[in-house]
Amino acid sequence: MIGYALRDIPHGSWIEESLVALPDAPLPPLEGYTFEGYRNADGSVGTRNLLGITTSVHCVAGVVDYVVQMIERELLPHYPNVDGVVALNHLYGCGVAINTPAAMLPIRTIHNLALNANFGGEIMVVNLGCEKLQPERLLTGTDDVQAISLDDGDIVRLQDERHIGFGAMVESILSLAKRHLERLNQRQRETCPASKLIVGMQCGGSNAFSDVTANPAVGFASDLLVRCGATVMFSAVTEVRDAVHLLTPRVINEAVGKRLLEEMTWYDDYIDQGKTDRSANPSPGNKKGGLANVVEKALGSIARLLKCCRQASVRRNAD
Repeated sequence: MIGYALRDIPHGSWIEESLVALPDAPLPPLEGYTFEGYRNADGSVGTRNLLGITTSVHCVAGVVDYVVQMIERELLPHYPNVDGVVALNHLYGCGVAINTPAAMLPIRTIHNLALNANFGGEIMVVNLGCEKLQPERLLTGTDDVQAISLDDGDIVRLQDERHIGFGAMVESILSLAKRHLERLNQRQRETCPASKLIVGMQCGGSNAFSDVTANPAVGFASDLLVRCGATVMFSAVTEVRDAVHLLTPRVINEAVGKRLLEEMTWYDDYIDQGKTDRSANPSPGNKKGGLANVVEKALGSIARLLKCCRQASVRRNAD
């Protein structure tokens, strides 16, 4: 949604500034909306029931991808309540400068992916053994990051002396996966408040029609979810820099709005340090689609917020 019509607008008319008003006050909350989700011990609620396999180093990605295919083909048919298996592969962890201040960014990202509510706390880890990003470092919490607690044996170390060849590595991962799948298969959906929803948005490919076709519908849905108390996360954050004033009235409260403005200030300082031209943001595809500059792209980015996101349906309580 980009605003409210001040009066009836004939079909095909130009939607210019005098016809549209922005909300000047927080919209009233929406009460009583629920969805069927999976409750987790940490208080989060998932919309899917997935087995997550995280990795501490990119060197194990090939083995993990191979095992994921085996799990999908041979194990999942025996666990009908499990929706799938996800490998959290990445390009980090080997000979990196693990103790530099900036190292916290990739480590925290990998760590938080493992905390996704759709994994239900049933995360398992595959590591090599010689990497700098050891599982213990990956799983440790900080002041602002929740620690990940695993049971004994939830980490498969491929360089373990017990693994004599590729087949033994695969069998260890499969054996651990079966233990987690048994527990995941016992989970059942429960009625949960819509405020527990966390909806992730994906960039939709901006063009001259970004804020007049599908995007407004998605933005309007995001507004409704926020009013229900849910959390909506969107990608391409830096693109909203030139239209952030349109986004701040739509956040859940003043504190979040101020935090957003702080991040935009950080972004301005960051590109200044790199002597980067902000006008270079639009891609060749954006320009071919009719976007004139980053400001126009920002308008579509704010209206968009979502292109493809799988989530549970939301319904209103009968009472």
